[in-house]
Amino acid sequence: MAGNSKRQGAVRKGGTKKGQTTGSGGQRRKGLEGRGATPKAVDRVYHPAHKRAKAAAKTSAGGPRRRPATRKEVGGPEYVVGRNPVVECLRTGVPAAALHVALGIEADERVSEAVKLAGDQGISILEVPKAELDRMSPNGLHQGLALQVPPFQYAHPDDLLAAAQQSGHPPLLVALDNITDPRNLGAVIRSVAAFGGHGVLIPQRRSASVTAVAWRTSAGAAARLPVAQAPNLTRTLKDWSASGAQLVGLDAGGDVSLDEYDGTGPTVIVVGSEGKGLSRLVRSSCDSILSIPMAGDVESLNASVAAGVVLAEFARQRRAQ
Repeated sequence: MAGNSKRQGAVRKGGTKKGQTTGSGGQRRKGLEGRGATPKAVDRVYHPAHKRAKAAAKTSAGGPRRRPATRKEVGGPEYVVGRNPVVECLRTGVPAAALHVALGIEADERVSEAVKLAGDQGISILEVPKAELDRMSPNGLHQGLALQVPPFQYAHPDDLLAAAQQSGHPPLLVALDNITDPRNLGAVIRSVAAFGGHGVLIPQRRSASVTAVAWRTSAGAAARLPVAQAPNLTRTLKDWSASGAQLVGLDAGGDVSLDEYDGTGPTVIVVGSEGKGLSRLVRSSCDSILSIPMAGDVESLNASVAAGVVLAEFARQRRAQ
């Protein structure tokens, strides 16, 4: 062992300049030698890759299939929970796979209507324990009902603009920039549908998508209003501007007041987040930056509220025209 002075060569011979010294027995030199190439992850028995390869080999040999150890399946089903959202979705004909009803639920008018609508539309009705609904709804606000809906089918931005132009009315669209809260997205979709808008445009990245939370907030409006995803929001907005649409960005420090703007023509309302606002490139693409007159010391409005205010004003102008 290292430091054993009785081993041959461990003690320097006498008569040297430094004198007799206890050495390491050559162990330090051995420690500096390379250990060779690192084995592949599949070859290391303690590595997860080795375990996955072993399970795959067992499956290919006819063994039992094992479910991947993931908490949530990618692209799995979404659930709209809560009595009012479920009823609204069923009334508007949202494509659904199953209606989950808690066992022993106290039925009221909404529960009875949900069950009747699901039966009329050929949707499976499943009675499940309350614990199962708790798993589908992490916040526990299911109220005994959950509607399983498929992943949302987005429209193409060009198709969205073309459909708005062919509607017989000047296009009224809303584009969202830096909106990451699905509740805001759902509220905007509901406002656009309520005030006669033709659709919503969202970026493909760094944006909220139409999930079950957005379905719930929109109260079923996402089923009848097209939502498009743009790989590049700035480029899509420039293409829409070249097609004759006016791009109107919303900002508290805008150069044009809502009271002075004419929103009766083809218009795209561009809404940024409450914190970051409009990104630099999106803001520079807008033809006008619109501000909403407000009383008091309130600096800004929630993104969905601001979009609703502007949509309501433009809808009023169009009715008056």
